[in-house]
Amino acid sequence: MHILLIHQAFAALDEPGGTRHHELARHLARQGHRVTIIASPISYLTGDEFRQGSRQQIDDLGVRIIRSYTLPVLHRSFVLRVFSFLSFMASSFFNGLFVRKVDLVWGTTPPIFQGPTAWLLARLKGVPFLLEVRDLWPAFAVAVGVLKSKLLIRLSEWLERFLYRHADQVMVNSPGFIGHVERRGAQHVRLIPNGADPAMFDPSAGGLAFREKHGLKDAFIVLYAGAHGMSNDLDVVLRAAELLQSDPEIHIVLLGSGKEKSRLQAESEEKGLDNLHFLAPVPKIEMREALAAADACLAILKPIDLYKTTYPNKVFDYMAAGRPVILAIDGVIRQVVEEAQAGLAVPPGSPQALAEAVRQLAQNPANSRRLGSNGRRAIEGQFSRVYFADEFTALLKSMRRKDV
Repeated sequence: MHILLIHQAFAALDEPGGTRHHELARHLARQGHRVTIIASPISYLTGDEFRQGSRQQIDDLGVRIIRSYTLPVLHRSFVLRVFSFLSFMASSFFNGLFVRKVDLVWGTTPPIFQGPTAWLLARLKGVPFLLEVRDLWPAFAVAVGVLKSKLLIRLSEWLERFLYRHADQVMVNSPGFIGHVERRGAQHVRLIPNGADPAMFDPSAGGLAFREKHGLKDAFIVLYAGAHGMSNDLDVVLRAAELLQSDPEIHIVLLGSGKEKSRLQAESEEKGLDNLHFLAPVPKIEMREALAAADACLAILKPIDLYKTTYPNKVFDYMAAGRPVILAIDGVIRQVVEEAQAGLAVPPGSPQALAEAVRQLAQNPANSRRLGSNGRRAIEGQFSRVYFADEFTALLKSMRRKDV
């Protein structure tokens, strides 16, 4: 099969950001399939250009990545962000027309605007259209207060329903999304959850090089890896760091980027939080060392009911690295962590509860190691990305056999 993926937020393994799609594409390539990815040259995480002047890449397994023009204004304002989405929507459609002998078009949302591109390319080429739902957009944007215009909300919800109804298959990465997409018109829904590749991480490693590089050799490190945006509630982490200043061995590392990062850094400096460290994002291939250096890892979102439906990918990476998870998210992901006994869950939005969980793990290293080992076993037994990649390959093959 030749699969065409339209994905503005795509990140390769040697780039910062979520790499689920590159991992799945490489698995497909190992099974003998061709994969072409039309992606943005602008990092969805940082807003910077990935590779200047490099329009096309082919990785070592033959996965072809075409970088399609995108207006470089992702993090400047909401209006400019929408124009960035629309620019990729148009350019990716144009580039997609010239990708020959395609057997299936795979679209992923958010951003939702690339969904119509994938749908239209599939219909023009006469092949099945797979719609992957990674977040409930626009519902999340409305809940967090990013999207406020009633007209834009109505238009976005109409587009969401259109895509669900017209997809030959809808794929979700969290069980919490299934009811939402079915109520809005999705007919054929399949869960392929987020997970992690155990081979990417070494639970026995200590991350000494990372610790020494950042002056944290003897610290108890709590690592957050990911976006620094409105949804991530990192102001709670700043307040927790204030409460932890009396514990000099505890240090919190925020690894990543996003439009809230500069503000958070300024507030941290103003408060004199020398136990809080902001580091630049690293590619997935370097996350192995960063997670090895951590004693515990943090996943946090704002206390919004809709976020109870999410399966954040970082949680599975933390578990695969054998590190205990401090989870400030309720809902389906809390169920995963608690059933695996892989960490401590705290109420979202509570810096006091977060600080207390950090202290509990710092004061009981044996329990921290036990929780981390439990998480690693859960990944190997239930949430291995290798297993899910096989399920995904079988799903694509079944779609190819059906009439569009």
